Amino acid sequence: MRKVYIDYNATTPLHPDVKAAMTEDLEIFGNASSMHASGRLARARVEQARLSVAKLIGAGNGTVIFTSGGSEANNMVFNTMRSLIKKSGGRDEILTTAIEHPCVLNSALKLKNAGFNVSILPVDEYGKLKIDELKKWLNEKTLFVSIMAANNEIGTIQDIKEIASLVKNAGAFFHTDAVQAVGKIPLDAQELGADYITISAHKIYGPKGVGALYIKKGSPIFPFIHGGHQEDGLRAGTYNNCGILGFGKAAELAADEVKNYSKKIAPLRDKLRLGLTEKVPHIKINGHPKDTLPNTLNVSFPGAEGEAILLSLDIQGIEASTGSACASGSLEPSHVLMATGVGPELAHGSIRFSLGWGITEDDIDYIIETLPPIIARLRAMSTLSDCA
Repeated sequence: MRKVYIDYNATTPLHPDVKAAMTEDLEIFGNASSMHASGRLARARVEQARLSVAKLIGAGNGTVIFTSGGSEANNMVFNTMRSLIKKSGGRDEILTTAIEHPCVLNSALKLKNAGFNVSILPVDEYGKLKIDELKKWLNEKTLFVSIMAANNEIGTIQDIKEIASLVKNAGAFFHTDAVQAVGKIPLDAQELGADYITISAHKIYGPKGVGALYIKKGSPIFPFIHGGHQEDGLRAGTYNNCGILGFGKAAELAADEVKNYSKKIAPLRDKLRLGLTEKVPHIKINGHPKDTLPNTLNVSFPGAEGEAILLSLDIQGIEASTGSACASGSLEPSHVLMATGVGPELAHGSIRFSLGWGITEDDIDYIIETLPPIIARLRAMSTLSDCA
């Protein structure tokens, strides 16, 4: 049976060059904290990977520390802000948006439940933070603002450079979760001006279980995991040699490929959007019409339930998603779509197609051919649909 994987925002396959590099590096078994030859070799490879990750995001003289992934990196920043509130000289307000990744929203909620002053800012119908709204919220009490660079479900890209400038002018710290943006659109930490940037290896054709946090020079950071001296005492635990080395190779490849990513992927995404719009009546395209990731298409199908669509696609070998992989198994409608004004029923009937380097034009044709009869069948079976 034909297989079409179109869920690249959930995770990406290992790039063949990354797999080859990791296989080779399995022989480098030394502990990167050891002083003997095997340890020094492992440490040299870790530092080489760090340079590759730093180059990918334009880290300049900022610090890049390795973590177990994006969630840990984000939690580390929020944990730092929790400690800073007590030393901030009156600054105690934290701002984020309603469409953030669950690891950011739940970190913010944890602080709010502990009595800290946390505000969740609304977005417009396209998932964009309104700049004028942010200006109203920023004041002399604001300590920290966290806003993702690009949304994982609908692909909307935020005006991070402008947002960071406003936040810094207000005297606050700024963090952006750039896990979905890195490798798909150009990103330069020095140009953006963010204090903290989170990225993850498995979104750029690297291994799972390893991520990184960029910290601007002079910005405070406190350990989230305590123990040994690794990462200059900021992140304890034996180095994940194989994962880090794979991350480094993936970052090296992504830095070379990002300039061609949109040119190759966006036309395929646009073809899928046009094909579905022409062949399936009464659908809604979610996300910003222009400021969006070149690989992401989120579509609502009134009268058809999302999980039923996914199962039907899966039977035909097409692997997509109803939204964030981190929310898989939840019966709640997408918090991202709800924040943009999409109602619960429509949100439950939404599918995320996220493209990657492995997608071909034939794959897009196959989806356009396969999906319309699935939607027609499900709508005909639904007692709630008026779209049949």
